[in-house]
Amino acid sequence: MSFQTFVQQFFNGVSLGSLYALIAIGYTMVYGILRLINFAHGDVFMVGAYLFFYLVALFHLPWYLALAGAMLLAAGVGMLIDRAAYRPVREAPRISALITAVGVAFLLENGAIVALGARPKAFPRPAVMTQVYQISGANVLGVSFWVPVLALVLLALLLLLVYRTKVGMAMRAVATDMEATRLMGVDVDRVISYTFAVGSALAAAGGIMWAFKYPQIQPLMGVYPGWKAFTAAVVGGIGSIAGATLGGFLIGMVEILFVAFFPMHSGYRDAVIFALLILFLLVRPTGILGAPLKEKV
Repeated sequence: MSFQTFVQQFFNGVSLGSLYALIAIGYTMVYGILRLINFAHGDVFMVGAYLFFYLVALFHLPWYLALAGAMLLAAGVGMLIDRAAYRPVREAPRISALITAVGVAFLLENGAIVALGARPKAFPRPAVMTQVYQISGANVLGVSFWVPVLALVLLALLLLLVYRTKVGMAMRAVATDMEATRLMGVDVDRVISYTFAVGSALAAAGGIMWAFKYPQIQPLMGVYPGWKAFTAAVVGGIGSIAGATLGGFLIGMVEILFVAFFPMHSGYRDAVIFALLILFLLVRPTGILGAPLKEKV
């Protein structure tokens, strides 16, 4: 592999990894508080892409305003999912919440097929994403450069929220001990709702930037990215924001470099990622940065 090719693949891997990281953070935030894997999270990724599409197509918003608007609307969708589906089974056996999560995922997928149609739609890409940049002699598409930049900005804003605001302090307190936090007078249900909102907004941003990279959207577009982001969260350390970020970048680089080094076997890229998940579950189930979490009863 030439140096120029390596540079191109490096930017492709960082770009893909940043998208997995954005989605994985939503998984890890919800799990850190509720010990619940929100299987509908990958479908909120799809909802965000469709929201952006219609904000541009119907209201002719500039792409950056449509991005912000889609993230806000997706945050509302996340809060609605929590209020309508998860809050009623908060005190039920854990299997009830798990089945509910699977049901919400199927509802979003099939609802989108019925309401929006199963036919893929061409996704509008801003000019800045289609420009070609010369970096170290390699031709790097704008989307491979700007997607990681936007992702890092969003991650920085998330860290600011979690570690520098009262809402973030409440989130960390609930994740540490929900009952003690409730006794301190904190509205735990509201904090959980905010957590779903933040995670859903990041998933929507990931869906939009995924569509910038692969400019086509359809109702099942969030299934495989969602599972790979879940793998990233587990590999990095479920419950850890830093771990989810690290896992996302690692999974993205592994996927891209596998295809680059073994192009004849690129069809096995998904198998390699899930084999990595199995390996971590066997060898280090808490992930790279994860710590054993006390089970909630």
